[in-house]
Amino acid sequence: MEEPVRVPAIPTPLRWLNTPVAWAAEGADALTISAGAGTDWFLDPGTPGRFANAPALIGPLAEAGAGAPGGGAAGQRGAGDGTAAGDFVLTARVTAPLEATYDAGALVVYAGETSWAKLCLELSPQGRPTLVSVVTRGVSDDANAFPVPGGDVLLRLARVGSAYAFHASLDGRFWHLIRYFALDAAGRAEAGFLAQSPTGQGLTVGFRDLAFARRTLRDLRDGS
Repeated sequence: MEEPVRVPAIPTPLRWLNTPVAWAAEGADALTISAGAGTDWFLDPGTPGRFANAPALIGPLAEAGAGAPGGGAAGQRGAGDGTAAGDFVLTARVTAPLEATYDAGALVVYAGETSWAKLCLELSPQGRPTLVSVVTRGVSDDANAFPVPGGDVLLRLARVGSAYAFHASLDGRFWHLIRYFALDAAGRAEAGFLAQSPTGQGLTVGFRDLAFARRTLRDLRDGS
């Protein structure tokens, strides 16, 4: 059994889904993950293609800090079906030298092999760093949001009751809502970080300014 992975900014042990080429926790609030060549998470809705070999570092964040001050309201908000452990917000600044099409760094929520979602900073076929989200319920969808100037962006994953929200920010002040969705078995979901290089020879992704909070977003549309 692999030893749990600890990252200082995340208040619960994490585990690997697929072993990375390399990884490192850097200081209190930074992490790097290196993915190998031909790695991806995608269950193609139109072909038999099934890919689930990209390294992801995940843990039960809905349970993290449940006894911490301020955790009660979040836990009550998320306990409507008796399975959710509590609301949370996970934020990271994602940077990567994107070179091959679909190279990406992502935040991910994982409730099972066919029930998961990811928010990516990904290199588009046009060669532009782009925000891309994928929600998988049996098969994956694939939704592009907007290009990211400079290839550096803040990504955020929030649990709100039995649902999840993906946001992105270019300036750290205004948060764009990218997706609002639910997953099967959401009460057992884990969340964390992913690196992929589906068409490339590998990629190292930096996750900086990591932050975790047990709180409920007030307004999903403006991200507050």
